[in-house]
Amino acid sequence: MPIQPGTHQLGPDHGTLSVKTQRTGAAAKAGHNLLIHVTSWEATLTLGEDPAESSLSLNADPTSLRVIEGTGGMQSLGDDDKENIQKTINDDVLKAKGIEFRSTEVQSSGDGKLTVKGDLTLTGKTSPVSFDLTIGDDGKLSANAVVKQTNHGMKPYSALFGTLKVVDEVEVEIDGTLPSG
Repeated sequence: MPIQPGTHQLGPDHGTLSVKTQRTGAAAKAGHNLLIHVTSWEATLTLGEDPAESSLSLNADPTSLRVIEGTGGMQSLGDDDKENIQKTINDDVLKAKGIEFRSTEVQSSGDGKLTVKGDLTLTGKTSPVSFDLTIGDDGKLSANAVVKQTNHGMKPYSALFGTLKVVDEVEVEIDGTLPSG
């Protein structure tokens, strides 16, 4: 049964919005690849009869990012480490400025796939981004986008005199289910 046109409100009750970072540099072994969940967000997905009539908007609270896990590294991340990373993200990376996405174009790629193009605003700077959004007949949806931090005026985090760095491109994923009714 295909997804019916209409407006769908999404948020943490309907899915997971996550950010994945990778590390690089001579001291990369000392750092961790991070899985971060955004715990406060809302999205509106409007599906039109014609995909060109569809739109997607998303707002996320930049202070709601929570480190879920860190892989790699010389030792596992403790709760204090996670809290310190979250503080660095809030204070130095996102600077507590809102996160917004607004679609400018939606095209059907077939088989429940939509190509979404739009504007992403991070730290007050807006840059274009595009990604595929897949919606299954069962209402399951998923999307994956690569966001380049420097496109938003963000300097990727580095430590140990620059020998440990977060890769400029971070992966943003959403996995969820359209609300019924």
